[in-house]
Amino acid sequence: METLNAAELLAALGHESRLSIFRLLVEAGPEGVHASSIGEQLGMAPATLSFHLAHLSRVGLIRGQKESRFIRYTAEFPTMDELIVFLTSNCCQGEACLPKASACSTTAQGRNLKTDTNTCKEP
Repeated sequence: METLNAAELLAALGHESRLSIFRLLVEAGPEGVHASSIGEQLGMAPATLSFHLAHLSRVGLIRGQKESRFIRYTAEFPTMDELIVFLTSNCCQGEACLPKASACSTTAQGRNLKTDTNTCKEP
């Protein structure tokens, strides 16, 4: 991942509403959440929600899938994983200094969310 791409992703997550949306979708796992449910859970007006969903989609942090009249949004776990790897690459000259991060593989969490809702263990 290039620095400019990472900065764009971080900027998108730098807004309270977009961060809340993204965290909700990460918690929902691969099944995702319908847009209307996101709005209800976060108390956002449809126009505001649409604006933030579009921004997160544009930078590649989430993906929308049309289902009949609704759109189901899911977090893009590979993009999130790449960003985390970018941020922690060569941290502390290769020493294991991030016990919480090493205890949680975001890719594995995204894949195993249906069977194990707590794949990130506190060290």
